[in-house]
Amino acid sequence: MNSEQITDTFESFYRDRGHRPITGSTLLPPPGDPVLFTTSGMHPLTPYLEGDLPHPLGRRLTNVQRCLRTTDLDEVGDSRHLTVFEMLGSWSLGDYGHAQSLRWGYELLTDGYGIDPGLLYATVFGGDGQVGPDTESLDTWDELGVPVERTTEDNWWSNGPTGPCGPDSEIFHWTGDGPPESTPTGDERWVEVWNHVHLRYRRHEDGSLTPLPRPGVDTGMGLERLVTILQGKESVYGTDLFEPWTRLVPGLWGPLDEPSLRLVLDHLRSGIVVTGDGVRPSNTGRGYVLRRLLRRVLTVLWRDDPTRTLADLPRELLEHTLGHFRQEMSPDEVLRVLAGEERRFRGLLERGRTVLSRPRFSGRELTPEDYGYLHDTHGLPRELVDGLTGGPTV
Repeated sequence: MNSEQITDTFESFYRDRGHRPITGSTLLPPPGDPVLFTTSGMHPLTPYLEGDLPHPLGRRLTNVQRCLRTTDLDEVGDSRHLTVFEMLGSWSLGDYGHAQSLRWGYELLTDGYGIDPGLLYATVFGGDGQVGPDTESLDTWDELGVPVERTTEDNWWSNGPTGPCGPDSEIFHWTGDGPPESTPTGDERWVEVWNHVHLRYRRHEDGSLTPLPRPGVDTGMGLERLVTILQGKESVYGTDLFEPWTRLVPGLWGPLDEPSLRLVLDHLRSGIVVTGDGVRPSNTGRGYVLRRLLRRVLTVLWRDDPTRTLADLPRELLEHTLGHFRQEMSPDEVLRVLAGEERRFRGLLERGRTVLSRPRFSGRELTPEDYGYLHDTHGLPRELVDGLTGGPTV
């Protein structure tokens, strides 16, 4: 299956079981939400998770939600982490129970996607001082013939220090060569595919728990990770989600080491999506996230060749990304935003070199006071200064 077929299969499966699709068409949370970007598929449904407020589309919902997590920026460059990604989600808001959700999950993975049941493993909540073991999940997986590992912290989900929470059951897929070995906590070749959360409780400020009047189910599955598994790739960058990126970029700017190439692919693709959702580079908020993405790319590209420019980006890459994420902005407008930020960054680098060449900074290691002065007086962020002086790169 290609990625579009994988997404269509998920959406059709849940529509056939009475789930109404909800929009996942923007990275930007609703007005008044303090979070800069949507970080998970359940984010837009937070007001409805405790069951007190009815959702206008009913109790069975599904979506494909694009998300952005700034907490993963430093992990980008490995085979899995991305800045912008998509989550496949399903919800029962006080309708069917957790056991039904697990059965459907197993059915979709094995019958819908053709995954060998022998390559699956589940983890469940084993109980703690407040709540007993999740016997419902244990019994369901036993019925389905899926091996189970019990954990505690790893299988308890909460939406923060207070609010809805409950045990979850995670489904793992074996990605190693040969038959499966060990358990999900014992071997990293077991890769988490899908998390099913049973929203059973409300946690209060004193730490106590009370049962929710309408327990619900919240599931989330990363599209990119699922595509990587189903297409038999070792890395998300080998899937069709990053074609034509992996075809065109290596020959565009010359050789890059693998982590650097992955960072460039991810950050440029993510920058296009953020721009397509209406964000523009700035020194604060969402605009600063976009600025940081683009400047990290330029720092990597200019490390070996300062003549490299984002103006060289083929139109095909812009069209592919905007089309996949269903964004209406023209490729030319996105390219103008990228080019404008590149010009500003070049100007800032030139100013930085001039300032850092002054006698007060030469021949010694910079102090925290130096960094503060350079930022407050000359607008030079620490990561840029480190790049110019040979310190940690951005």
